Amino acid sequence: MSSPFTLAVTGQSLILHDVRHVTDHGFAAVKELTRKADVAFTNLETTILGRHGGWPLKGSAFGCSPVAVLDCLKDIGFDALALSNNHAFDLGPSGVLSTLEEVAHRDFLHAGTGVDAAGARRAGVKKINNRKVALVAMDAGPGPAIMYADNATKTRPARPGVNKLDVSRVFEVDDGNFANLVSIQETFQSNPMERANYGQPDDPLELTSPDEIDFYGTIFRRSPANCRRIVIDQASLQGQLDTIRKAASDGAFVIAYLHHHHWEPSWRDVPQWVQLFARCCVDAGANVFVSHGAPVLQPVEIYRGAPIFFGLGNFLFHLPEGEDDWASPDVWKSVVATCSFGDKGQICSIDLVPVVLGGEQGLQERNYHERLVPLPASAALARSMIEDLAERSANHGTSLRVVGDRGIISI
Repeated sequence: MSSPFTLAVTGQSLILHDVRHVTDHGFAAVKELTRKADVAFTNLETTILGRHGGWPLKGSAFGCSPVAVLDCLKDIGFDALALSNNHAFDLGPSGVLSTLEEVAHRDFLHAGTGVDAAGARRAGVKKINNRKVALVAMDAGPGPAIMYADNATKTRPARPGVNKLDVSRVFEVDDGNFANLVSIQETFQSNPMERANYGQPDDPLELTSPDEIDFYGTIFRRSPANCRRIVIDQASLQGQLDTIRKAASDGAFVIAYLHHHHWEPSWRDVPQWVQLFARCCVDAGANVFVSHGAPVLQPVEIYRGAPIFFGLGNFLFHLPEGEDDWASPDVWKSVVATCSFGDKGQICSIDLVPVVLGGEQGLQERNYHERLVPLPASAALARSMIEDLAERSANHGTSLRVVGDRGIISI
C-alpha cells in the first residue's frame, strides 16, 4: 500500500437480467458510488450459461444467467467478484468453467471456484489502480458434496467446483430429547446398513460414543442443555487461513469472503462461529471481511483496524415471476459501504448509503420479479435503517453515526 484508497462493498448480486437499459436517476446515483471507488466488490450469486453449457442440478432455487450480466456488472462499476456460493454449481462443472472463462475474459478480480480444489482455494490477485489486491473466497454450505472442487487422484479426475470451508452441524440435546431420538430409530429398526443406503458423501462416519447418535445424517450429542452448533474443521480452516497469510505476506490488500446458509433463527443475527471465523481471517492478514448468505443486512464490526461486514444482504435480487417467498422488507433493504483506507491498509472511515431494491413503493407491493435495481432510500427510511444498524452494530463495539441520509463509522 503506497497511498490511501477506497473500497466499495455491496450486497450480493443475484443477477439474471442485463439492467444497463435502466435510466432511473436513483440507480445512476447508486452506480456513481461503485464507479468512483478505487475497487468495487460484490458476490456473483449465479452461474454463467456459456460455451461449456451445462444442465440444471437443482429442482427449485435454480439459477443461471447469460454472459451479458457480467458486462452489466462492469458497467455498474464492479472490479472484483466472489464466485463461491450456493448457485455457483447450478449448471455443474460446465457452469463453473464457463463462469471462470467469462469473468477472466472481462478482467475481473475473482476467486472462490476453480478447475480443482487447489485452484478454487487459490487467491485471486490483481493490480487495480496501482494497488495489489487479493481476494480469498469460500463457501461453507450446506451443499451437496459434488458442488465442491476436488483434486485429481490416481483413480479419479479433478472436479471443477467451489472452494469449501468444511463445517459440520452438531445438535446438543438434553437427556429427554436424546432418548426420544434413540427411541425413534429403535421403532423403525434403524441400523448402519439401512442408513448407508440413504447416505450422502458428507454424512458422518459411524459413531462409537454412547452420548452421540447419527440421526439419519445429523449428529445429536447428549448434553445438559439444548444447543445447535456449527463446528469448523480445523484442517480446512488452516488451509483457508494459509491462503490469506500468503496473499498478505506478498504485499496484497486482502479481501476475505465467506458465503454460507447456516443462519440463526433470526436472519438479522450473526452466528457465533462466523464472528470467530471473521476474526481469524483478520488475524491471518485480511484487511476486510465480507459475508453474504442470509439475504438481510447484518451488523458491522471493526476488529484490529479491519472492517467486518457480517452480512450485506442483497444488491441485485432478480426473481422469476410468481415466486412469492420474499415478502420481508428486510430482504429488499441494504447499504453500499464505501471504506476509506490509509496508506498502510488500515481503515479510516466507512460511509454507508442505504438502498432499497426496486424502490420504496415496491415494499408495499408483491411485484418481486420487477424489482430490478437498487435505488437510494428516502431520508426518513435511510435514517431508520442506519439507526437500526447502529443499534445492532453497537453490540459488536462499533460506533455508527447518522449523518443526513447516510451512516458514518469514523475510526
